[in-house]
Amino acid sequence: MRLWNDRHLRLSLTGLGLQYLLALLAVGAFSVNTGNNLLYLVFSLMLGLFLVSGILSRRSLQGLSLTGLEEGNLFARVRGGLRLRLQDDGRGRIRGLELHLMLDDGTVEPGFLGTTRREREATVVLQARVTHRGWTRLRTLELRTRFPFGLLEKSRFLELEQQVLVLPHPRTPPAQPANWRGEGHRTLAQEGTSSPEGTRPLRPGDSPGRVHWKRTAQRSQPWVRTFEEERPMGLHLRMDLTAWGPGRPFERELERLSGAVLQARLQKREISLEVRGPEGIREVHGHTPCWRALALAQAAGTGEGGTSPAPLS
Repeated sequence: MRLWNDRHLRLSLTGLGLQYLLALLAVGAFSVNTGNNLLYLVFSLMLGLFLVSGILSRRSLQGLSLTGLEEGNLFARVRGGLRLRLQDDGRGRIRGLELHLMLDDGTVEPGFLGTTRREREATVVLQARVTHRGWTRLRTLELRTRFPFGLLEKSRFLELEQQVLVLPHPRTPPAQPANWRGEGHRTLAQEGTSSPEGTRPLRPGDSPGRVHWKRTAQRSQPWVRTFEEERPMGLHLRMDLTAWGPGRPFERELERLSGAVLQARLQKREISLEVRGPEGIREVHGHTPCWRALALAQAAGTGEGGTSPAPLS
């Protein structure tokens, strides 16, 4: 039973609250008709309990404000976390709040805020699932409570003027594409155990067996041999927006590239993305910048093009 509902506040009776209210009215009617002082006392206690329930639920909604929202890496069609930071002026007040966040293009599972800390800041992580990549707008944050007795449900609505960027779904291909040119390797000067690469001055902890006697004699101070070993190169992705038209094939290609970025991150490999568009060529480095560039990519052509992941040169 909804008592009132406006843009910022809502009050409604729960099922238990409706039964309690009927019982309260019945006790009040019997006490008036019979003049029984005990019934008057029971009616007063029940009425006081009902009023206390409303006052405490109102206090649990006060003193909270949203100070920030961290989206993290939120992928399309994948459950991801949205971290809400709330400013709390209640200093350890019991809240018992359900947090409901509404998005334009997705659903968010409710979160719960019980007792806040005395640091005057609370953090709640909500699990969201968004359908499409790109920017999506946050509508409202609803703080809902039935604290303390479950008789009344009060809600407070916070208007949000914020957008979050949804990354492309990280699709992992079942096999490597035909145009996959491999990971590639390059040699870097490191202290390994393979072929000699060069020399350098002796450092504390170097093995005496690595002393380069000829260079030591030339420089009149100890020098040691350095070695080279192979290290896998980072992955370089290319995306030609002018070769793709809007549609599902373009989205699937973005998802495949997003999956390649995810694999590179799991393997702790460097990655870069070269985007060719009508404005020219743009290159980004790093896992999160590559994901964001793919999330904002728009097809600028009419056909179906292609990309080829390649090793860094």
